[in-house]
Parts: sequence; C-alpha cells; structure tokens
Amino acid sequence: MSIEGRGRRKTDRDGPELGVDEAIRALLLLMPRMVGRAKRIRVPDELQSLALAPRHLSLLSYLLFDGPMTVNDLAARLEVAPTTVSLMVGELSRKGILERREDASDRRRRIVSITDSKRPSVDNWLARGAHAWRQALNPLAPEQRQMFVQTLQAYEAAMADDEGD
Repeated sequence: MSIEGRGRRKTDRDGPELGVDEAIRALLLLMPRMVGRAKRIRVPDELQSLALAPRHLSLLSYLLFDGPMTVNDLAARLEVAPTTVSLMVGELSRKGILERREDASDRRRRIVSITDSKRPSVDNWLARGAHAWRQALNPLAPEQRQMFVQTLQAYEAAMADDEGD
C-alpha cells in the first residue's frame, strides 16, 4: 500500500476534508509524537521504584475510574485471562499498590482496589492523560466519540493481526 497523500477533497460545509491517504499520512506523523509524550509522563516518585509496565497502567486505570472490582471483572475489561490478572494483582499487592479483600456478599470472591496510600499517586499519574483526552473529546458529539474510540480499537486490532497475535 502506498503511504503517499492524494490531496484533499472539498466538502460544501466544513472546508477541506482529508482523503484516506492524507489521513494515514497525518496519523503516521502524529502517532510517534503521541507515544513519545505518553512515555514522558513522569511516574510519581512514590511509584518509580515499583517498575510498573503499560499493562499495570490499564489495570490501575480501570480501578481508579470504575472503582473496586473482582479479578474476573478486570480480566473481562482488559480482555485477558483471569489468571493473567490474578498474577498482576498479586504482584501489585506485594508492592503495596493494590489490596484484595473478601466480598461481603460472597466470601469466596475477592474484591481488588487501589490502596488508600497509593491512590493519590496513581490519580496524579493518570490525571494529565485524562485531562488531555477530556479536552480532545469534549467538543465531539457522543456518536463522534464512539466512532473515534472504535477507530482506535480497529487500528489496534489490525496491528495485532499483522503481528500474528
């Protein structure tokens, strides 16, 4: 596939509209900058020594935004096996970031949450990205936001397919 731009198509209402090739070119130039900025988000001092990986960031994001939940709920949201989440929860529990407690309604289940002592650091770490996404997504209509998220999900899935994942 060619990555050369094909110019812009005109529309009557919104001015210039990106053609597919021009949009691809723009995104190929934009994505490395976005990834670079995300990598430069400073991990709070309190969390730096804990060797957190991107997989931890996703798990912590769910717990921060959606509150405590079970390992199975986390696994479903992260789209990984419960054993994978259980291993991550065990690792983060040993590091003092997460805690597991009995579910009052079903003593066999464990509820996972961020510890009170680490919550402010995790919140500060994720706040900059959340603020930037809020600024970018607020002007969009709900269906536009949905399309944007679905487009990013389709891109990620296509990249995984190309890798043989």
